[in-house]
Amino acid sequence: MRILFIRHGDPDYENDTLTEKGRREAALLAETAEYLGLGDCYVSPLGRARDTASYSLKKTGKTAETKEWLQEFPAFVDINGSEELIKAYPDTKKDGDKYKKRIVWDILPFYWTEHPEYMAKDGWRSSEIARRGDIIPLYDSVTGELDKLLAKYGYVRENGHYRVEKEFKGTITCFCHFGVICVMLSHLWNVSPFILWHSLSLAPTSVTEVFTEEREKGIAYFRGRRTGDLSHLYAGREEPSFACRFCEVYSNSDERH
Repeated sequence: MRILFIRHGDPDYENDTLTEKGRREAALLAETAEYLGLGDCYVSPLGRARDTASYSLKKTGKTAETKEWLQEFPAFVDINGSEELIKAYPDTKKDGDKYKKRIVWDILPFYWTEHPEYMAKDGWRSSEIARRGDIIPLYDSVTGELDKLLAKYGYVRENGHYRVEKEFKGTITCFCHFGVICVMLSHLWNVSPFILWHSLSLAPTSVTEVFTEEREKGIAYFRGRRTGDLSHLYAGREEPSFACRFCEVYSNSDERH
């Protein structure tokens, strides 16, 4: 089987929709939708993902089933009382005399790279961030729902691989968000989600493709063929959005720090 993970277009987070740039990106993505072969489509309930998907669905005449668990990964961490985490999550706003909660993956590299537990497949579960937030139950919920979906197509999770109960030669496409895509990929590839959150930059409307390899009968593993593909934007002469990136060099004050 084949899975496409498509991130939403350039976001207007305040209104949970797309910017004008995001609409141009979604339209260019739709021009390649027939070639991509979307197969069965699933979409996040959030407006920016639904609006992105609408262009490709209209172009192909398809519909998409909404999956609540495809929404942006909502895990937060409470940094209050930890000087180390206060430094690791810069510019955290306060509510009175306490810091507000932060999205778990928005961490400075000095911190997570110096703590090997964040790089370990299961080690992150005993990390300081995990102890101070809700990442574990939310991660298990998303990956559990993903496994339920794959089982529907005949691929049943068994340890770190999938048992093939019936072959499926088609495609499923998930229109969703950066954080949750990294969660799903980390589960399929048996790596820590922190590695992918901090090592990948999946730009708006990027296409990530994985497929099964069944090298021995009945045992499948997912392999990536492209990650964060933006060829539809380059073909349309549309500059990729900077969303999901931080400054390439620190001296560039125009880019997000």
